Amino acid sequence: MILALLIAIPIAFGVLAWYSDRINASLPRRLSFLAMAIDLGLIVLLWAGAVPQEGVWIAEFKVNWVPQLGISLHFAMDGLSLVFTALTAALGLASIVASWTEVKERPGFFHFNLLWALAGIMGTFLSMDLFVFYFFWELMLFPMYFMISVWGHRKRHYASVKFFIFTQAGGLLMLVSILALYFIHGSSTGDYSFDFTDLSRTELSPVVEVLLMLGFLAAFAVKLPILPLHTWLPDAHTEAPAAGSVILAGLLLKTGAYGFIRFMLPLFPGASSLFAPLALVLGAAAVIYGALLAFAQRDIKRLVAYTSVSHMGFVLIGIFAFNGLALNGALMLAVCHGFATGALFMVAGWLQERMDTREMRLMGGLWAAAPMMGAATLFFALASLGAPGLGNFVGEFLVLLGAFRAYEVVASFAATGLVLAAVYSLWIVQRVFHGPYERKAGIKDLNGRELSAMVVMAAIIIWLGVYPQPVLDQLGRMVLAEGNGQITAQSPEDDVFSDFRIEPGIKHPGLLEI
Repeated sequence: MILALLIAIPIAFGVLAWYSDRINASLPRRLSFLAMAIDLGLIVLLWAGAVPQEGVWIAEFKVNWVPQLGISLHFAMDGLSLVFTALTAALGLASIVASWTEVKERPGFFHFNLLWALAGIMGTFLSMDLFVFYFFWELMLFPMYFMISVWGHRKRHYASVKFFIFTQAGGLLMLVSILALYFIHGSSTGDYSFDFTDLSRTELSPVVEVLLMLGFLAAFAVKLPILPLHTWLPDAHTEAPAAGSVILAGLLLKTGAYGFIRFMLPLFPGASSLFAPLALVLGAAAVIYGALLAFAQRDIKRLVAYTSVSHMGFVLIGIFAFNGLALNGALMLAVCHGFATGALFMVAGWLQERMDTREMRLMGGLWAAAPMMGAATLFFALASLGAPGLGNFVGEFLVLLGAFRAYEVVASFAATGLVLAAVYSLWIVQRVFHGPYERKAGIKDLNGRELSAMVVMAAIIIWLGVYPQPVLDQLGRMVLAEGNGQITAQSPEDDVFSDFRIEPGIKHPGLLEI
């Protein structure tokens, strides 16, 4: 029941927030903060009570919804979904803080959309019925569209429509694959069901498996995003309000990575292994491409947006290297990227709110006026470039170490992105906070609320960098449903995915373990 509450709470509080601004304009954000604080508290309780058993759900909720069609409200949480739901609740709180004073028009409707987007993301991480999964996959799309188009900046309509077209097109292709898999399974077994465990047992010919995999790939590739399907991301990030940018970078991109690991690999292992070499090449290309384009940006939010393209390239490599170390690194990097890049977007939003510009050439020398903001930006820039002792370093190191075991050239090429990351990350600090300070009126430094958010997010990144094992332990307790094929190891030294066949409720030996 607690899993259903994690989704129901933001939905219910979103409706309350919509109508509460008629009473008080500040009430919607307080209700939103309370909703996500309750969700985070429930997740902490689940984490504290999680029994370290392999192949066992931490929590599960299942009731029939439309039994005639084989649709059930089936929510389940293992270590993977536990970590990502915790990330959702934490960054949900951060996104509310980010736009605490930014949103002045229709705050009730804004926080309604914010909470419903978070509910959709939470449902995506918990759903084990593919029909319900698709429902939540689409649920997070529409609130984000409104957040960008109504409360975004100058080119918000263009950015919101582009975001909608890309993500909706990918989602519809996935729906076609889900329905095809549903009917194939029903015709061969007589049991029409959308449950992931049932569908993962479906026998598919190699050609059909590839075709169905492409539908899931389209949806997850757009959200991650994979080159060349990334073009919606810089525009959406740049034009979205600060809260929207935090959710986009910290959470929506992670739903793509989660979808690959939770659904595409187990459902279509043979087709996934065929796609793996191309995925690795595209991942390495994204690392370099995103870093180089970041150099060319004058808009601070657009620069940070392109860094996400680069970092998600590392995540893609980690997933499709078919190596336990690399997969651990990809998941750790996904979590740390959410906090580091989310914090940078928060700073960018606060700078725009104070200075009415995102152009770095109009900034400079701000450290003298806002030293706490400068220190926060420097810290999260160091986290973004993967400085040792911080969580991003752990993720990138594990990805490269694992990928190098099988793909030396790809790993070596991607490693050059670390050098480029150091340049563009420190460039932000130099362009914005150093140099001559020419503005006549000073800007306000971080207030208590903003500083508290920065301190908490910095503490989490330090914890993940110094002592990542608790998170890695949870990520290693992934429950996998029965697969329909094999993923062949990509090198003799790699035994993690060798002769990979997933059995019901059993974690494959060695998967995600260090």
